[in-house]
Amino acid sequence: MAEKVLMTPQGYEKLIKEMEDLQKNQRPAIIKEIEEARAKGDLSENAEYHAAKEKHALIENRISELSKKINNAQVVDPNSISKDRVGFGCSVVLYDVDKDETVEYMIVGEDESDPNNGKISINSPIAKALLGKEEGDEILVKVPAGDRRFEIEEIK
Repeated sequence: MAEKVLMTPQGYEKLIKEMEDLQKNQRPAIIKEIEEARAKGDLSENAEYHAAKEKHALIENRISELSKKINNAQVVDPNSISKDRVGFGCSVVLYDVDKDETVEYMIVGEDESDPNNGKISINSPIAKALLGKEEGDEILVKVPAGDRRFEIEEIK
C-alpha cells in the first residue's frame, strides 16, 4: 500500500483542479495537435508531431502522478488540529533569534509548499524541528546556510 500524502483541503482541491484541467482541456487539445501534425505527412521529419507527442507524454505522466497523490491523500483540516503543540496544518509565529525578526509559517504538504508565502513543507528542516513543540520552546535548525535559532511565540 502506498504511503499517505498529507495535505490541507486547499492543497487537495488544487490537485483536483489541475487533474480536471489536464483531463478535460490539455489532453484533448494535445491529441488534436497530434492528429493535425500527423495529417501533414512524413512523421520522421515532422517536428510539430514529435513536439506534440512529447508534450502528450508529459501530460500523461502528470495525470498519473496526480492520480497517485489524490488516491493516497490524507486531507487534514487545520481547524481540527489542537493548537497545544505544533503539528501539520498549524501556523507558527517564530522569533528568529539570529536575525532579530518575527516570521510566520504554516506547515503544509509537499505539493502546497510555498516558502515565499509562508507555507513550508512538513518535510522541511524547520517544520521537522517544530513538530511536537510548544509555545515558548526554542529550536535549533540546521539549514543549508548554517544553524538558525527560533523561539516559538504562538501556535495558531
